[in-house]
Amino acid sequence: MVLSLQEQIRLLLAKLYGRKSEKLTDENQLLLFDEPEESAELSSEEEEREEISYSRKKRGRKPLPDELPRVEVIHDLPESEKVCGCGVKLNRIGEEVSEKLDMVPASITVIRYVRPKYACKSCEGVDNDGPTVKISPVPPSIIPKGIATSGLLAHTMVSKFCDALPFYRQEKMFERIGVDIGRGTMSSWAIQIGVRCEPLIKLMWKDIRSGPLINMDETTVQVMGEPGRANTSKSYMWVMRGGDVDRPVLLFQYEPTRSGAVPQKYLSDYKGYLQTDGYKGYDALGDQAGIVHIGCWAHARRKFMEALKSGPRRDKKKKKSHAEVGLGFIGRLYRIEKELNEKGVSFEDRGIARREQAVVILDEFRKWLEEMSLKTPPRALLGKAVGYTINQWERLTKYTQDGRLRPDNNLAENAIRPFVVGRKNWLFSGSPRGAKASATIYSLIETAKANKIEPYRYLRYLFEHLPHAKSEEDYKALLPPSINQKKLDYTPV
Repeated sequence: MVLSLQEQIRLLLAKLYGRKSEKLTDENQLLLFDEPEESAELSSEEEEREEISYSRKKRGRKPLPDELPRVEVIHDLPESEKVCGCGVKLNRIGEEVSEKLDMVPASITVIRYVRPKYACKSCEGVDNDGPTVKISPVPPSIIPKGIATSGLLAHTMVSKFCDALPFYRQEKMFERIGVDIGRGTMSSWAIQIGVRCEPLIKLMWKDIRSGPLINMDETTVQVMGEPGRANTSKSYMWVMRGGDVDRPVLLFQYEPTRSGAVPQKYLSDYKGYLQTDGYKGYDALGDQAGIVHIGCWAHARRKFMEALKSGPRRDKKKKKSHAEVGLGFIGRLYRIEKELNEKGVSFEDRGIARREQAVVILDEFRKWLEEMSLKTPPRALLGKAVGYTINQWERLTKYTQDGRLRPDNNLAENAIRPFVVGRKNWLFSGSPRGAKASATIYSLIETAKANKIEPYRYLRYLFEHLPHAKSEEDYKALLPPSINQKKLDYTPV
C-alpha cells in the first residue's frame, strides 16, 4: 500500500513538473531498442568502442514560397555615380537580390451586387404575359439574405475551428478594423452552415463505412441547454476516421453520453477493422460478427511510461527497470514500422514483414508479461501496465494481419487534438444545435487536412459552390477526397 502511494506521488510530481512528452530522455533513448531480455550494463570497454555520429543540418533561411506575390523595390545608384573615374559611363553587369516578407493587416471589402431593372416604355408591359419589370434573380448563397460572402464565412470558421479563436475574440478583432460583427451573428452562421452541409455529412458516413478500417476515439465537451441535463454535465464528441486509405474521411459526432450504444448506433452495419483504445464501450461493437477489433499500442506504451515516471530515480550504472524492459519490447516493434516507412514498402509487403519480424518479438514479449504478472502487485502502476497489455493482447497483435493497419490509434487521436485545443479557449458549446454544427465543421476541416488541402481554400470553394449543388453527384464532387487542388483557385460562380 505504501509503495502504491509513493508511486502515485512520484507520478503526480512528474505530471506537474516533468516533461509532458512521452519520449524517453536522452540517457534512456538507446534503451528503447536494446535487447530487453538482458539487463546488464554496458562495460567500460563497450562504451569506449561505441561510436556516435552526429549529422548537423545545413544552416540558412528557407527560401520563400514561389507562389507568394512579389513587389520589386529597386535601389539604384544616382546618375552622377554611374560614371567611372576615367569619364566613361558604367555598364550594368548584374544585380543582387534579397527578399523580405511584408504583411498588410486584414482588410474588409464591401462587394456591391448590382442588378439592373428593365421595363418597356412603350406598352409598360401591358402587352406581355410576363412581369412588367424584369431583373436578374438573386444569386444563390449558403446564407440567404446574409451579409457574409464565402470568403468571410471561411475565414471565421477556420479561425475558430482550425486556429482555436473563439467568436468573442474574433468580434474584437473585427472591431479593430471598423466592422461590427457580433459573436451571436457568427454563431448563427455556424449553425446555418451545419444545416446546409448535412447532405455532405450523409455522404461522408457512406465513405466511412465503405473503407477497410475505422479508427474511433472520443473526448468530453460541455454543452449548455441540453434537455433534462444540468449545464455542468459532461457530453462527448466522438470522432471516426475511415474510407479510402489514401483519401480518408473524418467525422465528428456530438452525443450527450459515452455509452457503448453510441458506436453501435453508427456502425451497427459496418464490416471491417475497427481500431480503438481499451475503453469498454467499444467491446460490444468489437464482438459483433464481421468486425475485427484492433487495439492500440500507444495506450499500452503510455502505461509503461507512467510506471517509469513513477519509479524511484535510478543511477545510470544500475540495471534497467522492468518498465524500461517493457518499453524496450514496444520500441523494437516500432523500429520495424519505422524501417518499413523509410523503405516505402507496399501494404502487402508490410504485412509479410510484420509476420516475419514482429510476431517473433510479440512472442517474447508475451512470455515476459506472463512472468511479470506473477511477481508484480496488480495495484502497482507496473502491474496495471502488465495487466492492461495482457488483457488487450489479442487486439494488440491483430495489426500484423494486414499491412493497411497501424499498431496504434494515433490517427484518430491526432484528429481529435484540434478540438481539444479549441475547447480550452471556447470552453463550451452554447446549445446542442451549436455542438452539432461544430461537429459538422470540424469534420469538413479535418477531412480537408487529412487530404492535404488547405482548410480556408477548401471552405471558400465549398461555400461558393454548395448553393448550386442539386444531385448526389454534385454534393460528392464537393467532398475533400473528390477535390482536385486546381479547383481551389478561387473563381466566383
